[in-house]
Amino acid sequence: MSDTGEGRTRSSDGTMPLMGHLVELRSRLIKSALAVVAGAVVCWVFYPQILDLLVQPYCDVVPEEAVAEEATRQNLFGGCELLVLDPLEPFSVRLTVAGYGGLTLAIPVVLWQVWRFVQPGLYPRERRHAAAFTVIGALLFALGAGLAYWTIPRALDFLATIGGEDLVTGFSPAKYLSFVIKMMAAFGIGFEFPILLVFLQMAGIIHYRQLIRGRRFAIVGIVALVAVITPSGDPFTLMVLSVPMYLFYEAAIGIGWLRDRRQRRQGAEEVDDAAEGALGTSSARED
Repeated sequence: MSDTGEGRTRSSDGTMPLMGHLVELRSRLIKSALAVVAGAVVCWVFYPQILDLLVQPYCDVVPEEAVAEEATRQNLFGGCELLVLDPLEPFSVRLTVAGYGGLTLAIPVVLWQVWRFVQPGLYPRERRHAAAFTVIGALLFALGAGLAYWTIPRALDFLATIGGEDLVTGFSPAKYLSFVIKMMAAFGIGFEFPILLVFLQMAGIIHYRQLIRGRRFAIVGIVALVAVITPSGDPFTLMVLSVPMYLFYEAAIGIGWLRDRRQRRQGAEEVDDAAEGALGTSSARED
């Protein structure tokens, strides 16, 4: 038995017992949890600034002249304040913001731990992509969350007006922040779609030709998935997330094609080298 670090032990044939996998999984989960806790502490300290940032999309929907008659009619307060109906709600809201904020800040660490856990099952040349996987995954999540933040005012405007003029808008912090967090999480997770497809190809679970054959089903599936995971349900949000996800689908096909082409070229070079070596050995024996 030879130790490979991080609690993993492998036998001479490269296999690992179930207990080794469980020990490794526990180690990765603990490190990810510590990263989330550290991020949550940071978000707890900067809660006022984060809350202002999260409430800003709601303020963008309210007319600038908050004391105007139209603003008073549309909003219970004539501004973009949130209505607290439960004495425990401010504390729970701060916990929610700190928790989800900590998870967001810990995304790079979590992705790194996921990669390190699955890395031994990949080919040596594929293990070199660990840093790229972590950086690209974190950037895609941030890009998705940022796009969601941009769409939230439009979604709120749609939801506030679709019920008619007889309804008065007044959001509670818990309900409003739940909506914002779900929107940003849905977009962030949706933008991880190409990472998942590329990883499945690297693991040999799917092939890029299968993705090509499934294009028509992918379009329908992506739209249906976006409709389920986005809380607003408005057509604008549906389009804004569906289009990038389908473009990511096509990008994953392109990456798979390039990867397959590179593997065939490397295989051909290895065959040529083997043939040249065999020819050289044969010539040496004849001499």
